[in-house]
Amino acid sequence: MTDSSSKNSDCILPAELVSLARRVVAENRAIGRKVAIAESCTGGLVSAALTEIPGSSAVFEAGFVTYSNAQKVRLLGVSEDVLDAFGAVSIATAWAMAQGALERSQADVAVSITGVAGPDGGTELKPVGTVVFARAEKGMSDSDAVADLRRFEDEGRAKIRLQAALCALELLLPEPPSP
Repeated sequence: MTDSSSKNSDCILPAELVSLARRVVAENRAIGRKVAIAESCTGGLVSAALTEIPGSSAVFEAGFVTYSNAQKVRLLGVSEDVLDAFGAVSIATAWAMAQGALERSQADVAVSITGVAGPDGGTELKPVGTVVFARAEKGMSDSDAVADLRRFEDEGRAKIRLQAALCALELLLPEPPSP
């Protein structure tokens, strides 16, 4: 007989990422909620973490990896005007990505991630480590938009991508009920 930790010994993903993904799957399954992801700078890392969990198909609806702006437009319906005006790494783009993932799937909630993982691509206004997240939920109005710009320390591409993936997974956790 083997325990669950030895079953996952062949996992190439960081343990903290898999642990949080396991929690996302369990908590969303408990409330019958489906999730979708729209990823750019994480390149599918969040989707990979979710699908590492046995039974994730009960929760994980879709993952969109839209690394180029052209694919953000084509696959998620992000407006070229938004990209031109605000850039790919912006709250407007992240919000449009999350809404696009929600509209193009059967999910109840969608989270998006777009950012500058480096080592190149940073600017004075958007240095390496700048990552923007958004969460869209069915029935949510634009005024209730959830979006956040974070600046992670530039400790290398891998660490920035891991921190971004962890934040995205946290956004997929169900919120506690209001008192």
